[in-house]
Amino acid sequence: MEFLLFDTSLGPIALGEEEGAITRLWLPGQPTPRLMSRETPLLKQGRQELLEYLAGERRDFDLPLHPRGTPFQRRVWQALEAIPYGQTRTYAQIAQAVDSPRGFRAVGMANHRNPIPIFIPCHRVVGSGGTLTGYAGGLELKKALLDLEGADLTEK
Repeated sequence: MEFLLFDTSLGPIALGEEEGAITRLWLPGQPTPRLMSRETPLLKQGRQELLEYLAGERRDFDLPLHPRGTPFQRRVWQALEAIPYGQTRTYAQIAQAVDSPRGFRAVGMANHRNPIPIFIPCHRVVGSGGTLTGYAGGLELKKALLDLEGADLTEK
């Protein structure tokens, strides 16, 4: 794995790359691997796109992503990628989207295991009524990302 640690307006973030794709993003406060930070062209592009997003200059990412997970987790993560910038979905809506209407708890666990947050926007998933619920980087970070996007948190 290639690894790049860099500072952002949110705090230090790190990206991981394997076999020509982004495979991991570590949010501020999350422990990172004990690897030497090394800039590759893809990690440089990932850093640039993330910084542009955080500056409000980018809404979509143009990076090859390869999250590792179960088939169900990958279906959930694909559904997350379909949530437009500035919009939110509930866990129940994502469960419906992946043909598992009663699987909202499983959707929550897949969200929790998302290895590439922000790029795969699990921060756009909220509880019923628009309530902010769990996020690997903490609810304050989730709210900051949703505020950056101008997301409406009124009842779904």
